[in-house]
Amino acid sequence: MSLPRIAVDAMGGDEGVRVMVEGAALARRDHDSFNFLLVGDQARIEKALADHPNMRGASEILHCEDVVEGDELPSRAIRRAKSTSMGLAVNAVKEGEAGAAVSAGNTGALMAMSKIALRTMPGIDRPALAALMPTLKSHDVVMLDLGANTEADARNLVQFAVMGAAYSRIVNGFDKPKVRLLNIGTEEIKGTDALRDAAARLQQAADKGDGGLALQFDGFVESDKINRGEVDVVVTDGFSGNIALKAIEGSARFVTDLLRQAFTSSLRSKFGFLVSKPATELLRHHLDPNNHNGAVFLGLNGVVVKSHGSATAKGVAHAVAVAARLLENKLTERIAQDLAELGEDALRTNGNGKTPTANAAGTPESGEAA
Repeated sequence: MSLPRIAVDAMGGDEGVRVMVEGAALARRDHDSFNFLLVGDQARIEKALADHPNMRGASEILHCEDVVEGDELPSRAIRRAKSTSMGLAVNAVKEGEAGAAVSAGNTGALMAMSKIALRTMPGIDRPALAALMPTLKSHDVVMLDLGANTEADARNLVQFAVMGAAYSRIVNGFDKPKVRLLNIGTEEIKGTDALRDAAARLQQAADKGDGGLALQFDGFVESDKINRGEVDVVVTDGFSGNIALKAIEGSARFVTDLLRQAFTSSLRSKFGFLVSKPATELLRHHLDPNNHNGAVFLGLNGVVVKSHGSATAKGVAHAVAVAARLLENKLTERIAQDLAELGEDALRTNGNGKTPTANAAGTPESGEAA
């Protein structure tokens, strides 16, 4: 089956055209149904395509010389959306010329352009940035939001949970992923009002049983348990999520650098490294961000995948494969179905714009609209 083609911002990222085209070629080598709209400087793209004959008949080039800079303000990038490779790649999804867009460019600019061009789905207030992170188990954990929204109320967190669970069902194959809210403790009394409100509503929705929401709400999780493999989806606001993500990435780099120093500190250590090389190679592979590359803007009327700016061709190929998998499994339709199952009760807000607190019986507290 031939999938809708994927628009690739060939100019984005640290390496630009060469790595983006090579990554797309690697993805197509494993999946010959992939087709591409390569957006960027035509001469540079054609030069890169010369090394990848498997891409020639599967690619169309949309010429564009202008690029969004890595430090460019989103407000300025939006004004140049019609002339930049990133903006034209996103617009291709809006116009139906592509099913998904992949870019390794400026995250803030990509988020802003995508939200304006594609708009949020009915029932979704704000899109969220979701990514996969490694765990001790055989599957990755989905985490969101990782920076699209610095603040989130209970209604937003419930929506993030629904979107994250739909994403996990596609990438990990779970029927009912285990979802937890990131908190400073696992006790029900811990956390902000928004966290406790969201927990009450998710628990009520998950308790419907057969025919209810396609997730298992499992309470709260602390940040040191994110990568244990005990939870499938971790939900939080973008401020806390971005801090947690960078702390995890920094810790992984610290461990690998520490091992490198230890194994090169003496002749005996070097010999020990040779003996343990299979294990260290497995660790390196497990922690390599290229094997988990491809963050997704969930909640939009279209699929947009953000590749890490420093990703290798292998990392770009992974991001492209993520985009294709979400297209094949109809991500937006799944989210829409889950929102319908969730019902209005879980998304209702009071007159102050806040989600009302649910009591032990799962009903609104006195003084709030039923």
